[in-house]
Amino acid sequence: MLAAPPGEVSAHSPSAYGGVFRSRSLGAAWVNADIGLFLSAALAIAVDPRNANHLLMGTDTGLLVSTNGGRSWTQEAAGRIDGAVFAVAFAPDGGTVLCAAPGGVYRWTDGQWHASQAPGAATPARGIAFGTTRGRVYLLGRDRVFRSDDAGATFDPIQAEAGDAPAFAALTVVRAAPETLFAVGGGMLLASTDGGRHWGARRVAGTHGPFDTVTADPAVPGRLWVAAADRLHVSDDAGASWRQVGASLPEPHTTVRGIAADARLATLVVTTHRGTYRSIDAGAHWGLQEGNLPVHLEAGPLARDPADPHTLYAVYSLIPYPEVWRSAVEGSNLLARADRISLLGGLAFLLLLLLGGGLLVTWLVRRREAVDGGPAS
Repeated sequence: MLAAPPGEVSAHSPSAYGGVFRSRSLGAAWVNADIGLFLSAALAIAVDPRNANHLLMGTDTGLLVSTNGGRSWTQEAAGRIDGAVFAVAFAPDGGTVLCAAPGGVYRWTDGQWHASQAPGAATPARGIAFGTTRGRVYLLGRDRVFRSDDAGATFDPIQAEAGDAPAFAALTVVRAAPETLFAVGGGMLLASTDGGRHWGARRVAGTHGPFDTVTADPAVPGRLWVAAADRLHVSDDAGASWRQVGASLPEPHTTVRGIAADARLATLVVTTHRGTYRSIDAGAHWGLQEGNLPVHLEAGPLARDPADPHTLYAVYSLIPYPEVWRSAVEGSNLLARADRISLLGGLAFLLLLLLGGGLLVTWLVRRREAVDGGPAS
């Protein structure tokens, strides 16, 4: 498979399919990073911190891997990791790799993918975040958080305070002392400083309406972003204080899914359900990114190259993300029901087979007696 020369338009029209796109200029220009693929839905992408050419991409049909920066892709663990993969992540040191599909949570060890031990409600998962403690991983399942203290080999649900926290829709970890978890639950911004056992609402001055997302800035320690009511807010002290950044996005009721910025907050990039917006004047003016990006498809979460903060990856879906998520949840439910009844179904089939065999033998005996004119001696 031949790769397109740098900067050249890709192998398929971005207006016709979903896919993954890469920018090495903090969103100023984009190229396809999925040459040769025709994807209905690219859902998530992760970059290996030890090798920027090693990429993992979650799609609506499974997990794909590239070892050459997106010039070619192959199916990963076909027949094992199937269905919509919304969550895939490398540990900050690259030593642990995790992904989640409707059929389970999977961990790359010993040169292959192994199924982690996780409750059914952990899948499909919305996100994976690594903590500051060695071996600690947080996984946002359908609507609640699960934690692992053995690098993802096992996951257990985190119990919230009495009444439980609202259903979670986004999760991030501020890798500072103390480690703080932030989540969006029930449209509120929630935080936990004890590993997710207890959560409390956090107020962000100037916000109106429910929160869309919360994400830690991987390029600036202690920096945290939230989006609410078409506006961005940033904290540079791990959520202790906040300030509004820029003006509202051009279209009202825009759902923000990813946020990236330079250290000075002059250039901003956000992915939304309307596509990707960019500002070069600290958010005073926003422009919808076109060119080689789809302008009528939904964009998903942003990913940044850990070694180069100016390199971004944006995923797009031809199918609306809520619809893909709903199908994944329904498929997971069907799989769980199938697992529960598979043994009973197998036993029932065996009994029918034995019964049918017995009836056939009886019929053959009687047939022989009729032919011979009496009981066989």
